[in-house]
Amino acid sequence: MNILMSSIWLLILIGFVYTAGFAYTLWKQKNRIGAFSIFLLACAIIVTPFFSVLK
Repeated sequence: MNILMSSIWLLILIGFVYTAGFAYTLWKQKNRIGAFSIFLLACAIIVTPFFSVLK
């Protein structure tokens, strides 16, 4: 069970880093609204598992 939780957190971290990196790329391209929206998506990737998988 502990290995399962570790792999879940690893997948969540990878998804967050990838999405936040995309938001950073949009920010550098002066697409501020898109970057903000994608950053909110990255935050949702972190918060959502607490309501579903990690009860």
